Amino acid sequence: MIEYYFKTTKEENFISLASPKEGCWIHVEEATTADIDQICALLTLEYTELQDSLDKYEIPRIDKVRNNILIFTRHPIELDVPFGLYTATLTFILAPHYFITISPQKNNLIRNFITKPNKFSTIQRSKLLIHLMLRITQEFMSHIRRVRHNVMTQEKEMVNVESDEITTLTRHEEILNQYLSTLEPTHTVLEGIASGRYINLHEKDQELLEDLLLAVKQSENLCAIALKSIRSLRDSYQIIFTNNLHKTIKLLTGLTIILNIPTMIASVYGMNVDLPFAQTTHAFVLIISAIFVFSILGLVFFRRVRWL
Repeated sequence: MIEYYFKTTKEENFISLASPKEGCWIHVEEATTADIDQICALLTLEYTELQDSLDKYEIPRIDKVRNNILIFTRHPIELDVPFGLYTATLTFILAPHYFITISPQKNNLIRNFITKPNKFSTIQRSKLLIHLMLRITQEFMSHIRRVRHNVMTQEKEMVNVESDEITTLTRHEEILNQYLSTLEPTHTVLEGIASGRYINLHEKDQELLEDLLLAVKQSENLCAIALKSIRSLRDSYQIIFTNNLHKTIKLLTGLTIILNIPTMIASVYGMNVDLPFAQTTHAFVLIISAIFVFSILGLVFFRRVRWL
């Protein structure tokens, strides 16, 4: 689905257009190959030059095709699946007469930006790009803090570790790894923009870009810190599991020895030979008493050495 918007700094809301005009913002949501063909025809590009915008695994990078600047990036999505992709592809195109965004899925980030009043203009393409990238970085920061909070909550409840906690921790680690693998190349893309090789920036835009670079770096650092916390927590889990296993083995060993006492005595008195107390009237009671006494002594011993 292709939508066209136009706005100047004097207006508060984006104006929806029926067809593209110079200086407008073209937004493609849930993009299809037909939509890409239409954008290619508008920009005089080949389909192969834009097909990566539909790739859900595309990594952030910047490219220049003729007079068009193609910026492939990724943004975080809601964590509503146990395991899978936690970021989605988003492509920016700075064309000579248009600002274009292409998303292969529904994009709430762009939708919220369009529907809320603001002071941005579709004519100021570089400023619009920087502010959208800043929104993406803020989303990353918000998601990273949420995951980090969940990890810290698990640290406080580390006494009783269940398999569900391990699964959740693994999922958090995968989320942060995907975020970090997006933020690092995004930082490289922004450095390329800041170098002036692709876009000529005004002084204010340059300052905004420097703030954006700093925000991305902070997100990278926070993500790396959260990953270290997860690795530390995972090591702690391993120690707890090893200790619990050691306790279980000691418990089972102690119980085995205690239960072997009556087994050994019963085995001896099961032999068809002359044995002590064989002619005694109360032999059975004496043997059972001996079994009970020796078992209690074994239990007391293993309690003292803290095996039980």
